[in-house]
Amino acid sequence: MYGGGGGDDIYYDSGDEKDLFDQTDKAEKEKKEDLVGKKEKRYTVLTEDDVRARQAKDTATVADVLSERWFFDERRVRDAVGLPPPADGVTVPAAATNGGASGNLVCAICFERHAAARMRSAGCAHFYCRACWRGYLRAAVEDGGGARCLSLRCPEPSCRAPVARELVDAAAGADDRARYAAFAARSYVEESGGRIKWCPAPGCTHAVELDGGAALAGNAAADVFCDCRHAFCFRCGEEAHRPVTCETVRRWLAKNASDSETANWVLANTKHCPRCRKPIEKNQGCNHMRCRCGHHFCWLCLGPAGGTDHYSCEGQPRQHVKNNAGETSDERKRRQAKASLDRYLHHYERWAANEKSLRVALADMDDLEREGLEVMAAVVGCPPTQLAFLTEAYEQVADGRRVMRWSHAYGYFLDPERDAKKRELFDCLLDHANLALERLHGCAELERKELCEYDGDGDDMDKRLVAYRERLANFTGVTRRYFDNLVKAFESDLPEIFAVNF
Repeated sequence: MYGGGGGDDIYYDSGDEKDLFDQTDKAEKEKKEDLVGKKEKRYTVLTEDDVRARQAKDTATVADVLSERWFFDERRVRDAVGLPPPADGVTVPAAATNGGASGNLVCAICFERHAAARMRSAGCAHFYCRACWRGYLRAAVEDGGGARCLSLRCPEPSCRAPVARELVDAAAGADDRARYAAFAARSYVEESGGRIKWCPAPGCTHAVELDGGAALAGNAAADVFCDCRHAFCFRCGEEAHRPVTCETVRRWLAKNASDSETANWVLANTKHCPRCRKPIEKNQGCNHMRCRCGHHFCWLCLGPAGGTDHYSCEGQPRQHVKNNAGETSDERKRRQAKASLDRYLHHYERWAANEKSLRVALADMDDLEREGLEVMAAVVGCPPTQLAFLTEAYEQVADGRRVMRWSHAYGYFLDPERDAKKRELFDCLLDHANLALERLHGCAELERKELCEYDGDGDDMDKRLVAYRERLANFTGVTRRYFDNLVKAFESDLPEIFAVNF
């Protein structure tokens, strides 16, 4: 049992597989919403159209405020928005009356005369033809990027009049208008003060907005889930990483950047000699290995070799234990360096393996929503909407794999000596977490296939479907609560350990 300071106690069952799921009897009495309901979200996923709608609404609000202040301090409002000051006692000439008797105006760029109706200005006295405006806007969009085209001024160097969105929509070509609109939407998100952020997934055009201007306190993870199924931390922009902090993520990724290539090669191609712990690559031949230190061992089980049985061994690797008594200073340093590398490889391998499992779970969800639900609905004779419990189960599997993946970053930074007790509890909790996910995934995948392959009558199929739905919903709820407690424990750094039954 683990008790968090100042809050409700958090209990962890360290018994066998059956004990972990004894909570299902209680779960059956609880409301379905409590079991399979999604976590309360404090954010909203926005499409590009949603972003533009919010931008238009905020623009209208600002315009209303400025229009009210215009009558009280016109000059100050002009300075704030970049409008030129009014000429003292002089009215800006109208386009239709400034071209002489002919009614034409001279474009200040191409110096050709054009009908007044074909001339445009940025609200100042400088008029240009449509073709020159179009070229001017195209150059700004293509060469200057978002920053330049959104802060564009009148082509006259001495004029500070800004080019308004209405002028761009009237004068620019279709492609340039679209790019300008994309720049404007991106600028709105990036200048929202951290309230809205784009989803960092490749090719995704969604944004995420914190509801009610919710503040992000401390350094804890702030995981959000985009509609494209990419989960990321709203605070640091990295992938979702509960239960570790953004600082831990930075330290772990920095460690991977320096060691991951070596680690990947070592994991894929070598094993350590059980006697001297030097890495050995097996590039040919049988499983009988001979190290340079003279030790002979089996490549598969790492046991002493010498018999014919090791040419077809299927045993499990044995743990090598070395007596460190009487070792020299250099030997101790080598041992500590090897232990540090082994510890890193242990966590890196599981960190990477859980990522693969996460990708598999997400792929299964895609297949399920693309056609799996409809196929199953046709087999069991119910609407696809009644099979939503399956999607929620897979979502929990994916979320659990994500939590376990980043829990190994937490485990790596536990001090092997100072945090020995925490380490024991950490390993125990992750063992049970993995058991919970395997049980849930097996129920969602294997038992679903068994149900779909059943050839009984309709009434019996209905009973089996109801039983399967209750069983899977219960497992989903139990697993969710277990992982919620697991996250709380790791986020609080396991401050108190009262009793653990190993």
